[in-house]
Amino acid sequence: MGEATSIHLAAPGDSRVVASLLDRFNREFGVSTPGVEVLAARLEQHLSGASMFALCAGDPAVGVALVSLRPNAWYAGPVGLLDELYVIPDCRNRGAGTRLLRGAEEQVRARGGQLLEINVDGGDHDALRFYRRHGYVDRDPGESVPAKYLFREL
Repeated sequence: MGEATSIHLAAPGDSRVVASLLDRFNREFGVSTPGVEVLAARLEQHLSGASMFALCAGDPAVGVALVSLRPNAWYAGPVGLLDELYVIPDCRNRGAGTRLLRGAEEQVRARGGQLLEINVDGGDHDALRFYRRHGYVDRDPGESVPAKYLFREL
């Protein structure tokens, strides 16, 4: 995979490819996963609607970006949340991650969005460095303390 790796919007029929990459991502980092079959079924439904899209890098796909869209009172268009960005280990550091991120930004803009949010695990210094290098910040203007992401499974 070189600089010419193509990025394409995944269709609902690509849900198994996207699911396989997401499953591989979680397994690589020791995070639980419901498995490819469950993910593929969910993704086929989600990718058919307007609230989620996925981008794949390469053919066959070696990377994926998954973005959820939601309304937000502070913006006229949807806000994007980069749920996942993953490139298989053998293909990292060759620009696919950057192209996936830029493609996700373009898709959010094309859908009327003005903001792309990203949650990063606190200890994932490589990811933090990657996103900061691409202009992402973790502080509101005038704030000295980084933003925190809070969650609770329901």
